[in-house]
Amino acid sequence: MIAATGVWSDDMSRMLNDVGLRPGLRVRASKGVHLVVPRSAIVGETGLILRTATSVLFVIPWGGHWIIGTTDTDWQLDRSHPAATASDIDYLLSQVNTVLDRPLTTADIEGVYAGLRPLLSGEADSTSKLSREHAVVEPMLGLLLVAGGKYTTYRVMAADVVDRAVHRLGWTRPSRTADLPLLGADGYAALWRDRADLARRHGVAVGVVEHLLERYGNLTLDVLALVDADPLLGSPLAGAPEYLAAEVTYAARAEGALHLEDVLTRRTRISIETSHRGLESAEHAAELMGAVLGWDAAARAREVAHYRARVEAERESQLMADDIAADAARLGAPDVRGFAADRGSGLPAAPR
Repeated sequence: MIAATGVWSDDMSRMLNDVGLRPGLRVRASKGVHLVVPRSAIVGETGLILRTATSVLFVIPWGGHWIIGTTDTDWQLDRSHPAATASDIDYLLSQVNTVLDRPLTTADIEGVYAGLRPLLSGEADSTSKLSREHAVVEPMLGLLLVAGGKYTTYRVMAADVVDRAVHRLGWTRPSRTADLPLLGADGYAALWRDRADLARRHGVAVGVVEHLLERYGNLTLDVLALVDADPLLGSPLAGAPEYLAAEVTYAARAEGALHLEDVLTRRTRISIETSHRGLESAEHAAELMGAVLGWDAAARAREVAHYRARVEAERESQLMADDIAADAARLGAPDVRGFAADRGSGLPAAPR
């Protein structure tokens, strides 16, 4: 068994401690907050990476937007829904404004998002000095734990822990991880080269094909097949015209999306790319998802209501001065999956 539990790794360690085992690693959660602003808000085409007194500041061009990040602060509250505070936002604005000709204000912000880094603990008191490396440990025969790391090293982490498991099983087959293309990557270059022809064959604009290729790679053909079967799915999504209705349908059919927030905050980036945070897209997206998942009118309304509550809770949390107040505000929105956060263990409690 392999346990890859991120910021919940210490919960695994505590369970092992209860049966007399010591995994030998600890993880601390570090909160990173990012701002999204339109490309028009900053004059320039080149990204920036700067040092601050407490973190690294980057300004990255991202489609029609810029991403500005990041903070690096200890987080000991709800790990399922880390909340950005007004202080986090003010910090990022104050830092980036030292290098911009036109200072940014909160009015420029389209979206805000926060995440947690699982940092290996014990090297320093400040999270900004903790290791970004990962570790693989085997606290008992048949159980491997992998902890630490970050998104950009996930394939290396996976290869290391799987190679360790394979070795334990007595196999000598070499790892193929470095040679396997990511989902959607195989044949991408040829599709991009022939994107004008692809657009012509499916009756969509070249810009639409470019957007899909950048989002889905060679799985773009599957999305376009939905449009071929139902031309209405080739229409823009309400409130987010750069996305096709087909992308919502595809998320429900092929990407495991079960709830409206899955599509608006995870399968797409609508919740952070639009100033309305996806609210103007919610009803249209619920109709599209409902057609796939069999939602009746009541289920669609319930999904929209849950999403609206989530957005309002996030907006309220971003007005709070500190983590405790922001955490309380964010948890004011019920979880659409019906789970309540268990503050003692950090694991989901039983459905209510």
